[in-house]
Parts: sequence; C-alpha cells; structure tokens
Amino acid sequence: MNIYEYQAKEILRKHGVKVPRGKVASDPLGAEYIAKEIGGTAWVIKAQIHAGGRGKAGGIRFAKSLGEVKQYTKEVLGTSLKTYQSGDSAKNVNKVLVEEMCDIAKELYFAATVDRLRSKVVIIASSQGGVEIEETARKNPSAIFKEYVDPVTGMMPFQARNLAFNLELEDKDIVRTAIRFMLSFYALFIECDCALAEINPLVITKKDEIIALDAKLSFDDSALSRHPEIAELRDLKEELPSERIARENNLSYVGLEGNIGCMVNGAGLAMATMDCIKLYGGEPANFLDVGGGASAETVTKAFNILMSDDKVKVILVNIFGGILKCDVLAEGIVRACQEVKPHVPLVVRLEGTNVERGREILNASGLNIISESDMKAAAQKAVELAE
Repeated sequence: MNIYEYQAKEILRKHGVKVPRGKVASDPLGAEYIAKEIGGTAWVIKAQIHAGGRGKAGGIRFAKSLGEVKQYTKEVLGTSLKTYQSGDSAKNVNKVLVEEMCDIAKELYFAATVDRLRSKVVIIASSQGGVEIEETARKNPSAIFKEYVDPVTGMMPFQARNLAFNLELEDKDIVRTAIRFMLSFYALFIECDCALAEINPLVITKKDEIIALDAKLSFDDSALSRHPEIAELRDLKEELPSERIARENNLSYVGLEGNIGCMVNGAGLAMATMDCIKLYGGEPANFLDVGGGASAETVTKAFNILMSDDKVKVILVNIFGGILKCDVLAEGIVRACQEVKPHVPLVVRLEGTNVERGREILNASGLNIISESDMKAAAQKAVELAE
C-alpha cells in the first residue's frame, strides 16, 4: 500500500526524522494561507499523487511570492500528471503540499527495502541524491552503498557510521546527526512493516541539518491489520480499479505491461507461467493468482479483471486441479465466459484431478477456447495468438 508524500512525512516526523515545515492544501487560497503561516519568502508547491517523477512532469513548482503560491497551486490542481512511475495512465492532482524552501548544501539518496535472497533489510545510500537511482546504478554503481541488517540485532551504529563515511560526511556533528537519522529510519521501517522506505533527496542544509526533502513509504499489505492507523491512509482513487477489485475478492493481482492476460492458481505456478511466456518471446500483462480454492464466482471476477485491461490480446489460463477439481473449474470457466463474453482468444491448460472430464467440458462448450495439455505448448500458443 502506498501513501502520499505529506502522509509519509508525518510518519517520519513522529519517528524523529526532520522534515520541512508544510501542510497540504486543496485550493489556492488554502495554499496561500499555509505559506503565510510558514513564513519566509520562498515556498515549494508539490502535487500529491502516488507516483515519482513529479518534477519532470511539472508537478513541483518553486514560488517566490504569495501570488506565485496561489498561481502555481491553481495551475497544478486539477491537472493529470503522467510520470515515469504511473506508466500509461495519468494521475489526477486533487491536493498539493506547500512547504518551506530549504537552503541545500548537499543532496543524498537514502532508502530501505527487503532483500528476500538474504532475508535481511538492506539499507541503500548514495551521495548522488535528487536523481533517478536506477540511472546512478547503471552509470556509476560505485556511488551506491549498501548495508545488510541482521533482523536479530537490528541496525547497528557501526553500520550507520560506515554509510556516513561512504557518503563523505566528514564533519563530526553531521556524522552524529546522520547516525541518529539512520537508526531512527530503520526503526520506522521495522515498526511500520514497510516494504519500501525511500528519501530522495535527503539533504544537508547550509546550517548542517539533515532533512528529508521528499519521502515515499510503501507498506506490506499483509501486515496492515497490525497498523489500522496506517490502513486508514489508503486512498482507493489512487489505485488501479483492477487491483482494487482483486484485493476485495481476495485475488493476488499485479498489473504489468504485456498483452497476455494470465489466470493461474498458486503463486509458484503463476511465476512459472510468466517465465514460459517470456521464454517464447511474449510479455505477460499481469500476475493473477486465483488460489487453490477458486470458485466459479472467483473465476468470473478474474475474467472481469483481465478483460478490463485494454492491452490484453489473449488470455492464458493455467490451472493445476487439486483442491479444486478440473471438471468443476472447467464448468466455472465456461460459465464465466458465457457471462463475461471475452472478446479475445482463450487458451486453457488443465492438469490434475478429473482433468479428462474438464477438457471434455471445455471442448463441448462451443466457445472460443483452445485447450492444451502442456504448459509450454499453452504458453507458446498464447504468444502466437498475441502476435
């Protein structure tokens, strides 16, 4: 689950991380009032959407007068921003964050996420903040530093010191401040069950303060039951309708950029199916796991989600019948097709209990269903049809 920048900064503030003074506004007059309240002679107007790359898309403005605060807020509100993280869809701006301008001496990058191969939290830092970290990793990998944190001990002070020295923070007071920041940041990551915590840029001001100038927090959906105060921050308008519908129906769904819609039972089989599609030169449009106990109603919901994606040119169903027998599933697929009426070809591969009966049901349905017995053959056929 993602949240807005202003919400992330409020959480950071509560955990002892310094952030710029600012408040959120939904109209120009409100933005002007906030700027007056903050004081000073310069402010930043930042569009609040669930995506990065707002600056390049025109969602961040720098105002040097109260008149500009009103003008820029009016220009940003109501616009649709298409950023590198929002893909083909644009994000509507309904609120802006009005913040004080910081006197920046140095920009850094700082983040934490889970390294699943090592089963540890990895802290990522770079002296090249304010730019896309992917570009830095590609062009100058030596500028990126990592510390892997043992979950038993937590982040140790020596690890924070290592990062501070690698970031070339030479002043002793700044190093001490940086260590306190890093330890607080790690504590926030663990306590809030984050999947990703990112600050870009993390700045050192000319007054030697360390401030989170931007902030992105993403949370583990499976842990939200432990954090009702964070779950309340969810804004459904910022999420894809397909992902929202999937979550409401207990389906695991992630939208991708390809044109082959996938419906599979079991996360491992879903990943293998996507790998097969890639092997034969295709691109999956999604990850969709309907689970081992999928019903006809669940299958119908899954078809609705797949058909809502205009990029989908063919649907590949790959089911291993265990708890859910193949004949029952085949009946559900036929019923779903009759109700949803998919306008693209449907390739179905069934294996498991009552598989022969399941294939008979599909073949006798009279629908545009191509039945395959082998996963590789089904993936190859789906790729051919998508082309």
